[in-house]
Amino acid sequence: MSDKLKQDISIGNNLKRLRKNAKLSQEEVAAKLMLMGLSTSREIISQMELGRYSIRVSVLLALKQIYNVATFDEFFKDLE
Repeated sequence: MSDKLKQDISIGNNLKRLRKNAKLSQEEVAAKLMLMGLSTSREIISQMELGRYSIRVSVLLALKQIYNVATFDEFFKDLE
């Protein structure tokens, strides 16, 4: 079974927007996640933003904190 799972609904554009709003690089996000005990890499962050890698709930919770967003609505904004 592949470790890479395609998202059924991509929130990648929102992830990228939130990361850029936080003025963070993909490498910086990966480093912050690692410090929080979540094994990841810049490549995985890139794949999530492209909608090619499913996001674990634990990572989504951490990204909410890293990106300093009040609600999860920001991750799902403007999805069809």
